[in-house]
Amino acid sequence: MRFLAAIGALAIIAAIAAAVFFFGGFFNVAASEPDLPPVAWALAQVRTASIDRHAKDAPTVSLEDAAVVQAGAKAFAARGCANCHGAPGVAWAKFSEGLRPDPPDLKDVAGELEPRELFYVIKNGINMTGMPSFGAIEVGDPEIWQIVAFVKKLPTVSEADYKSWTAAPAEAPAAAPAPAAAPGEKK
Repeated sequence: MRFLAAIGALAIIAAIAAAVFFFGGFFNVAASEPDLPPVAWALAQVRTASIDRHAKDAPTVSLEDAAVVQAGAKAFAARGCANCHGAPGVAWAKFSEGLRPDPPDLKDVAGELEPRELFYVIKNGINMTGMPSFGAIEVGDPEIWQIVAFVKKLPTVSEADYKSWTAAPAEAPAAAPAPAAAPGEKK
């Protein structure tokens, strides 16, 4: 019985110490400092468990369709995803170096996450990171699935392909103006 009382007392002391540490301002929330290892571990575990529990949607398009992947590349570029995550031949924006936790390199994550998990993260964002909710800015599910298709293919996308997929369409040359009528001549 004393053993259980000692464990209970230690648990209470640990809870009080944690409350003092976090609510007393001793925990440094500055993005210029890395999280303490136990905090970084706990945040990663909570994030992973939450995504796994809530990510239930199945793809509504073929993620293998080349047109879907290319449309996803265009959306990825247009929505500014390359600013934080980079892209083939595109460096990350300087400001992304100050985000904590660091934005993941999606070439590495693409093989680890299932399409339903990528869709959930893109649509809903992740609190306490720089990842915004694309659903909150009314990006439709079809466009989000296109981005998922692109991210899943990202490890194999060449710099040349990405550049051609995201290039602005060439404008047709303007028609030459009709020659002016000579004075006194009818049109």
